[in-house]
Amino acid sequence: MGYSRRTFLKNSALAVAAAGFLPGESFAAAFKSGMVGVQLYSVRDAMAKDPSGSLKKLADMGYKYVEHAGYKSGKFYGYAPAAFKTLLDGYGLKMHSGHTRLDPRDYDSAKKDFSDEWKKLVEDAAVAGQKYVISPWIDESVRKSYDDLMRFIELFGKAGELCKSHGMKFGYHNHDFEFNTVLNNQKVFDIIMKNTDPALVVQQLDMGNLYNGGAIAIAIVMQYPDRFELMHVKDEIKATQGNEKYESTILGQGIVNTKQVCDVGRKHGTRYFIIEQESYQGKDPFDSCKEDLDIMKKWGY
Repeated sequence: MGYSRRTFLKNSALAVAAAGFLPGESFAAAFKSGMVGVQLYSVRDAMAKDPSGSLKKLADMGYKYVEHAGYKSGKFYGYAPAAFKTLLDGYGLKMHSGHTRLDPRDYDSAKKDFSDEWKKLVEDAAVAGQKYVISPWIDESVRKSYDDLMRFIELFGKAGELCKSHGMKFGYHNHDFEFNTVLNNQKVFDIIMKNTDPALVVQQLDMGNLYNGGAIAIAIVMQYPDRFELMHVKDEIKATQGNEKYESTILGQGIVNTKQVCDVGRKHGTRYFIIEQESYQGKDPFDSCKEDLDIMKKWGY
């Protein structure tokens, strides 16, 4: 399926109808069950220099949930898993999800088992309090052919089983290539969606990244209702620098129609809304995170 302007207009009309389908108290009650968080990549430079101070700033803003992008060598931002959980607890924060890349080398086909490093990663995620272990990338080497991609996607289900044994779920987070890379006459994103079991592999939709792949967020949400347990909440404008066409900005100021995408996701079962802003147009990253959270609150989240 293509993501043309015609598709966008058609699905936007459907989305408006869907978003308005739960009026009054039932709609408000649905919002209350959602969890709004922040992806720590939004303040990546500060987290690298002062994890504790950065977390305190986010907690003081009103955030209760953070998502990491900083697990390396058995530690979260330099802290052992239990110590990082203690740090989070001290600020009243939970880390329900985190980004850790799954690569082909993480599974030994001969042994039919994951590497010790990947198994430790899952164990550490559980110790830190995660509910989701999310892989945010597919190595370019395995998306050059349909067969290679299919073999790799099989690992998603196996990772899902491993995470399930630790009381967690495995998930995948999109970028842009999933929407403009075609294998066997199918977009990579469609291949992933058609060949993963939602019971074992949840999807985290990044509603901003996909624009650089030529897709439109609301069209994807309407194409695959009920599949996005988590969302990266973003807005996009034409890029002011770099090689990509679009970059993220303050929510409500770009082309995504972020509130509409969130509202439709909520109606179809999205449970976690994670704010992520990677570009700031001259603003301080923490100020951007605060402004984004205030906007989400105004929207009823």
